[in-house]
Amino acid sequence: MPQPRYRLVDTQTTPYYQCVSRCVRRAYLCGFDRTTGKNFDHRKQWILDRIKLLSSVYAIDVCAYAIMSNHYHLVLYVDTATAQQWSSDEVIERWLRLFKGPEVVRKYRLGKEPMTSQEQDALTSWVEVWRTRLADLSWFMRCLNETIARMANSEDECTGRFWEGRFSSQALLDEPALIACMTYVDLNPIRANLCRTLESSDFTSIQERLRRFRSARPKKGDPVWLKPLAGKAIQAQQSIPLRLTDYFALVEWTGRAIRQDKRGAIPADVEPILQKLGVEQANWVSSSQHFGKRFYRALGRINQIRKLATHVGQKWLHGMSEARAFYK
Repeated sequence: MPQPRYRLVDTQTTPYYQCVSRCVRRAYLCGFDRTTGKNFDHRKQWILDRIKLLSSVYAIDVCAYAIMSNHYHLVLYVDTATAQQWSSDEVIERWLRLFKGPEVVRKYRLGKEPMTSQEQDALTSWVEVWRTRLADLSWFMRCLNETIARMANSEDECTGRFWEGRFSSQALLDEPALIACMTYVDLNPIRANLCRTLESSDFTSIQERLRRFRSARPKKGDPVWLKPLAGKAIQAQQSIPLRLTDYFALVEWTGRAIRQDKRGAIPADVEPILQKLGVEQANWVSSSQHFGKRFYRALGRINQIRKLATHVGQKWLHGMSEARAFYK
């Protein structure tokens, strides 16, 4: 039985989540549809542009993404602390980039007439509601999926569902879980035999990170919108806890192992990374390849999963045995 979203998402337990949405009947509504002979690849750019916009508005950072022909993956970081630090004016400005505000907000922004105490109270109430929504995973996904569905239906001159249903989410309870999930997401095209290299993995975060890393002169006006990996010039609390070059090496080797359908010897530059993460090296490739099925609702150490299960109101969660084997 589906759980209500407030039970599945608890930012006090973890701020990291993988979210997945699939097209209705898993049809290739964002790629080449062999049934109709139509190509909808351009919709992948719609989704990417919308994700970039929402990440600039919400207190939610994108760690990884992969946009496929009939679904997409997002690894998101919910930054509630930043949302609490925004001023009222910043909350209003962000919200109005996506929605129309009530008359009292427009009156406040114009500043031509004094506001009554009732209007001030109403304005304060709206700001706090919007502040909460701007750090809410469900509102982020709603603003993404609803807009894309409307655009696609308008293009097809039809009505009805575009997405299968509500999005699915997985809680990533620690650093190894986060890195494993990001690797799984970034390797989606390779796992699906759509490409053979990370550089040719279109509409993935790994391709974007690689291009920016290898570009001597990034394009002017092209902001760094993905949540950065650790580096000398980046504060620890603002980054994903793994060096960028180490992440490239880990994903590159994992992708080759998946493509060759065998683990092979772990390279000298990758073994220390897996040791630092504290994961079972023999299970890394298999877990990264089947992440979505093995860790249905969450991945973390057993005590963390039990804590989440208690929050959900269950004694255990699917995937606990696999999680136990994932860690050393």
